[in-house]
Amino acid sequence: MARRRQIYEGKAKILYEGPEPGTLIQYFKDDATAFNAQKKGTINGKGVINNRISEYVFTRLAHIGIPTHFIRRLNMREQLVRQVEIVPIEVVVRNVAAGSISKRLGLEEGEPLPHTLIEYYYKDDGLGDPLIAEEHIACFNWASNEEMQDISSMAIRINDFLCGMFAAINVRLVDFKLEFGRIWDGDYSRLILADEISPDGCRLWDMATGEKLDKDRFRRDLGGEEEAYQEVARRLGLLQNDDGGPGEVFDLSAHRGKLRSSKPKK
Repeated sequence: MARRRQIYEGKAKILYEGPEPGTLIQYFKDDATAFNAQKKGTINGKGVINNRISEYVFTRLAHIGIPTHFIRRLNMREQLVRQVEIVPIEVVVRNVAAGSISKRLGLEEGEPLPHTLIEYYYKDDGLGDPLIAEEHIACFNWASNEEMQDISSMAIRINDFLCGMFAAINVRLVDFKLEFGRIWDGDYSRLILADEISPDGCRLWDMATGEKLDKDRFRRDLGGEEEAYQEVARRLGLLQNDDGGPGEVFDLSAHRGKLRSSKPKK
C-alpha cells in the first residue's frame, strides 16, 4: 500500500491517513521508551510482534462485544483502524502491585491487590501523565459521567477476559493500559477501545517463574526483550518454531547464560 500523509507520530506508533474517510493506518515502530521517554532504545522486531499481538487481542475482544478501532491487519507492521477522537485519559487496570503503585504506596511488588483497581492518568507527556481522580475528569470535562461509566465497565470486562486468556498460556496479567476514543455520528458519539494491547502496555509475568515478559525488561535493563516479546506471541500461537511445532517454554536465565558464554574472553 502506498505511503500516505502522516497524521501523528508517537513514541511507539505512527498514524497515517487511511484509504477511506474515517480510517487511519497504524504503523508499529521498533522504538522503545521508558520513564516518559527519558530512556530511549530499540527492540528489534517489536513492531512486528506488537502488531500481531494487538490484532489477536482486539479481534478476541470484539468477539465478546467490546467495540474497538481495529479493522484489519494490512502487513507485518501496519493495521487499518477507525479514526477516533482520543479521550485524553490513560486507563490503567491493576491486579497485582507493580511499578508506580508499589513506589507510591509502599507495596511489595508482586503482592495481589485486594480487588482489581482502575486508575486514571491525564495524557500529557509534558506533565508526565499525572495520576488524576474522576473528580478532575468531571471538573475539566475530559469525559462525561456516561462515558466514564462506559470506560469503567469496558475496562473490567476487558480485564476479566484478558486475565483468563493469559492464564491459559501460563502468563499472569499484572496490569495494563487502555485508551478509548470517540466516534461521532452527527451530534452523538460513542466510545470504542483504541491504541493497542501488547507487551508494551501490559505487565506479563510467567506464572511458574515470575519472569517478566514485557517492557519492564527494557525499563530495568534486564536484557532479553526481543525473546520475551516473541515468547508471548509464541504462547498465543502467533509464532512457531521452524519445524512448525509449538515454541519451547522460554527460559530467560538460560538466555542470559548463553549471552555470557558467547562473549569473547579477554
